[in-house]
Amino acid sequence: MVKRQAYQPILITDASRSQDDQLTSRQRRYVLMMGIRVACLVVGAILVGAQAPMLWLWLPLCVLGMVLIPWLAVLLANDRPPKEEHRLANRLRPQHRDETPPMSITAEERPHKVIDAEL
Repeated sequence: MVKRQAYQPILITDASRSQDDQLTSRQRRYVLMMGIRVACLVVGAILVGAQAPMLWLWLPLCVLGMVLIPWLAVLLANDRPPKEEHRLANRLRPQHRDETPPMSITAEERPHKVIDAEL
């Protein structure tokens, strides 16, 4: 007896985010990081103007934030989310010779659900 693989439909919840959603989230993250950079500049200027105690500690931290944050912001803005592994697992997994591909199962043999919209 040949063991058949169950038909697995693609669920909409498994779909990746749209390109527009990804771009919008990367833009928001970039603007947020640049806002933090501006805050570091303003805090550094206020600390120097007020001659705050422990200026030798706070000023390098502000400068470090102003130098590193733009670099990180550009890297994160140009990065897209990683592809999910389970999407590639079915394509890369070798099939056995006696295993029938899921789409070759006839419509009568496929398990199906009836969804009633009326409650």
